[in-house]
Amino acid sequence: MSERRAAPTVGQVVLGKRLQELREAAGLSREEAARVLRVASATVRRMETAEVALKIPYVQVLLTTYGVPDEEAGAFVRLAEEANQPGWWQRFHDVLPDWFSLYVSLEGAARIIRSYEPHFVPGLLQTEDYARAVMEAGTVGHTSPETVDRHVSLRMERQRLLDRKDPPHLWVIMDETVLRRPVSTDPKVLRDQLDRLLEYAERDRVTLQIAEFAAGPHPGTYAPFTLFRFAEPELPDMVFTEYLTGALYLDARREVAAHLEVLDHMTARAASAQRTRKLLREYRESL
Repeated sequence: MSERRAAPTVGQVVLGKRLQELREAAGLSREEAARVLRVASATVRRMETAEVALKIPYVQVLLTTYGVPDEEAGAFVRLAEEANQPGWWQRFHDVLPDWFSLYVSLEGAARIIRSYEPHFVPGLLQTEDYARAVMEAGTVGHTSPETVDRHVSLRMERQRLLDRKDPPHLWVIMDETVLRRPVSTDPKVLRDQLDRLLEYAERDRVTLQIAEFAAGPHPGTYAPFTLFRFAEPELPDMVFTEYLTGALYLDARREVAAHLEVLDHMTARAASAQRTRKLLREYRESL
């Protein structure tokens, strides 16, 4: 039986999908592929859906069964070995939920990250004090101070992404509620957070927009969500949406297209990047 991993990597997701495509192109069912490996069909399913690591001997047998040429199979195996290497976030396994592990992996591999946030400043843009206040107000706040510290450290570590030599383009639409909601009794927390947003708003690969109250309701007023777009043609756009106890990852073309359409509508109706900077400065001065 394949070894289960707590945090699937983007490589595992990509190669798992590719394994499924190769199996289907060969005209084989999961049950037939499983018989070749002498395992349960669930093992094949878990490899294809990145629920487990890609066990290399199994991969080699499957590629041969699917009629993949030796050169292509060799390249696939090398990619699988690389994909099975744990990401940096593995050291936060004690506080990182399984359902969020894939998010961190997708975040690190994406070329474009577009998100809508109706409640709080997105994690990639939070100051440490703001992040701590949000954590303490949520379910994490009911745990130990040490656990809160670990969650905050993880969030700060994720932000290294934006300081890379070639960072992804982060495009965020925030409801005006985000600016109006106090997260701490100390006004300095929000002032510092607004300063951070103004700093990021000047970066070439960060676009911030505010959905103003005056613009009325918009089609995204259901829940926060994030759309990831990748440089690798093998990996389709993916949408992440979170709920109280878990999350959904959507890659069906119809669902992704619906979220992309909503983002485009919201982008057109929200304050421009230039006006958003003006609003942030005005609100910062009012505190």
